[in-house]
Amino acid sequence: MKTAVTEQLGIDFPILAFSHCRDVVAEVSKAGGLGVLGAITFTPEELEVELDWIEKEIGDKPYGVDILLPSREGEIAADAKSVADILPEPQVDFVLRLLAEHGIEATREELWGSMRLAREGGVLWSKRSASLLDVALDHPIKLIASALGSPTDEMIRRAREKGIKTAALSGRVDHALRSVARGVDFIVAQGTEAGGHTGEIATMVLVPEIVDAVAPVPVIAAGGIGRGRQVLAALALGAEGVWCGSVWLTTEEAETEPAVKEKFLAATSSDTVRTRARTGKPARQLRSAWTDAWDRPGAPPPLPAPLQGLLSHPPLIRAGKVAQRPGSSARALTTYFVGQIVGSMNRVTKTRQVIYDMMNEYADAIERLSALSDE
Repeated sequence: MKTAVTEQLGIDFPILAFSHCRDVVAEVSKAGGLGVLGAITFTPEELEVELDWIEKEIGDKPYGVDILLPSREGEIAADAKSVADILPEPQVDFVLRLLAEHGIEATREELWGSMRLAREGGVLWSKRSASLLDVALDHPIKLIASALGSPTDEMIRRAREKGIKTAALSGRVDHALRSVARGVDFIVAQGTEAGGHTGEIATMVLVPEIVDAVAPVPVIAAGGIGRGRQVLAALALGAEGVWCGSVWLTTEEAETEPAVKEKFLAATSSDTVRTRARTGKPARQLRSAWTDAWDRPGAPPPLPAPLQGLLSHPPLIRAGKVAQRPGSSARALTTYFVGQIVGSMNRVTKTRQVIYDMMNEYADAIERLSALSDE
């Protein structure tokens, strides 16, 4: 396939695959797409190891890295020694009661006391992101993307100096225009159907709006895309490629928690919710007892980012481990970021097969439309 995305990134198919799993990233790049590693979960040292592994695995195939660059952060106590020192009592007590309801007994110190601020560089996302950016730009990546907030002028300048393309995820036209004004190479127009942090406008509406607003900057469509017909629809709307994240979560290579993967396989497209309950910012994820609890009458409000993420991370990790026990009620709490495409993610398959299935369905859809035109 020949689009602005395939030509500028040196790939065969206009499919960009976001994943926190290096195996998925490598398989997509080897299959002809562009694997993009989500870096925010790693320390700089860990990211170095991950990128070295990917490069050995894919050879001269291109790949990319995605970094969170939030515009604002929650208040962090300057004298706090651990996360436990900064989390408010109402939210902590609420979480401990919620865990107990599902058979998980824990104390504040057990869950948050060992999370040192020095170790959790992501407490201050911009500080961690700066270190991760340094690591990423020292590698032969083809693309650096900002998944939350516009890329900084420094990021764009440094990437350009090394011949690395830049991309910004945008959920509104004004967000896209702000990133274009800074000089990004691609805009990822992400509709509300997407998993993770996302806006309120649907992909079908958003993509053509952004395409028209930012031309001639190439647009990559995201949100609810995981099948070949959806790839064709995105290109028909004016996009030059697609950005997929959720669809890889049920592949053989994905490191998704077993209990969560089982829930994904059984879910419908109606089983996701956009909520602040996990990170403090609106993020689409699988609906669960965790997300429902924060909507209860009398529940405390979620904390601002990044505090809500720090509050929720240890309990959900604990719930995921306990959920592996047969009959555990902790399974009801387990959740993860996923988009509405989850309704089509009903079997486990290899990452490469997902790519090939998408391209085969794309070809069939082209043939169908051509037949309609010939009549």
